Amino acid sequence: MGEILLAIKNLNAWYGESHILHGMDFEVREGEVVTLLGRNGAGKTTTLKSIMGMVGKRQGSVLFRNRELIHLASNRIARQGIAFCPEERGIFASLDVEENLLLPPQVAAGGLGLEQIYELFPNLKERLRSQGTKLSGGEQQMLAIGRILRTGAQLLLLDEPTEGLAPVIVQQIGRTIERLKKEGFTILLVEQNFRFAQKLADRHYIVEHGRVVEMVPGAALEANMHRVHEYLGV
Repeated sequence: MGEILLAIKNLNAWYGESHILHGMDFEVREGEVVTLLGRNGAGKTTTLKSIMGMVGKRQGSVLFRNRELIHLASNRIARQGIAFCPEERGIFASLDVEENLLLPPQVAAGGLGLEQIYELFPNLKERLRSQGTKLSGGEQQMLAIGRILRTGAQLLLLDEPTEGLAPVIVQQIGRTIERLKKEGFTILLVEQNFRFAQKLADRHYIVEHGRVVEMVPGAALEANMHRVHEYLGV
């Protein structure tokens, strides 16, 4: 694997008075798919939002390409080359598919063009002029991922991309993540669907009570399955 792209050290985060992250420590190398696994409420989504500066207060260190981001605002963090695809997808209901895709600014060279996105997600090309409200859940998820691929960001933060989707769409999202990895993207994935994450990730960080309690390499997952099940309660 490549150089360390993202290094999180002693990351703490709060929503109001609620202290959610209690010293998160992990790293993501260039070209990896890394997952954060854990029960609901463990702090996985808050970790992604904290990397992007989208929490009330955060302390610690978020190093991206050896640059400290902890004191930067969200819009400046995005312009470093990090893109966040939230669980709620954030599709603009009144805009059609192409308008949604064209909305985010390009932050770096190397983003995918519209035709490349339509090649990844043929369903979107068929629904080009459909408003966000008219799309199925699967189509909205494809649009949310496609939208961040245009920006030129090389680190993609994906929050629960398979949540509530039909198995056939889940498989398509999985193939897309595999292809993006081959094309040089680095992906940090929060995923409740453990079986889905298992097939994709180079490494798994298990999160409990706002901190990483264990790291399991993808190749060692089968051998450690009993411990993973204990942590996740599956």
